[in-house]
Amino acid sequence: MIRPILLLSVFIWGAGSSHLKGEIKELAPLPFKIGEKLEYDLKWGFFPVGSAVMEILSDDPQNPNGPKVIRFKVRTNSFADTFYKVRTSISSTIDSTFTRTLRYEKSQHEGSTRREIVVDYNYDKGEACYRQDGSDPLITPIPGPVFDPLSIAYFFRLHPLRQGGETLLPTCDGKKVRDVVVRAGRREKIKLPRGKVDAIGTSPEMENLGGVFNKSPKGMLKVWYSDDDRRVPVRISSKVIVGSFTATLTSADPPLDFK
Repeated sequence: MIRPILLLSVFIWGAGSSHLKGEIKELAPLPFKIGEKLEYDLKWGFFPVGSAVMEILSDDPQNPNGPKVIRFKVRTNSFADTFYKVRTSISSTIDSTFTRTLRYEKSQHEGSTRREIVVDYNYDKGEACYRQDGSDPLITPIPGPVFDPLSIAYFFRLHPLRQGGETLLPTCDGKKVRDVVVRAGRREKIKLPRGKVDAIGTSPEMENLGGVFNKSPKGMLKVWYSDDDRRVPVRISSKVIVGSFTATLTSADPPLDFK
């Protein structure tokens, strides 16, 4: 029942980039900085079930212009812990210009599931190397610069959102390369605990998402990004066979401008 909380690491943390013939164009200055921290409350229907935190750090504190690390942590609260305890941490190392993933790590603690996953991306060889719990590596060919399911949310923030626009999302988790079309909807005013923000909703084509969505004929997934220069994900909503989940931004550092 609580497992879809981890869909956050597949969509927000799986919503992506523009991809042109296997090449990613030179990027504009980043709309986020090292030290940014975003906190979310998670609900299953009307019930609070946990929290999530995303932050961006320097891979080497002595070299702030080098690769960047995105860190995502999700945990259930004491209520949800009684039937499905989640303590999962994911990190993604991105090159200095934010054009491709270098390394992806996931420490997954969900119920009785324990997995330690590491993916290294070798662009000289054109492959991703996936290792789980010290097992033999799985090699997956990659077409060029790709992003993992966490960093892709940040790459999406680099481009202005255009109502009615479409974005092709190339992503690789180390085992599969997927292209998912995400469509931007209309501008809306989203109410958060600290005020209201203008935001644009985005939603993906469901057939390529896999996982629990394959079992949900009326499955829905939507992410709202603040309609400003930072494009912060302020709300995530999913509807799957086991119920509806919502993640709402409760705190941002630096803070958002509220209406």
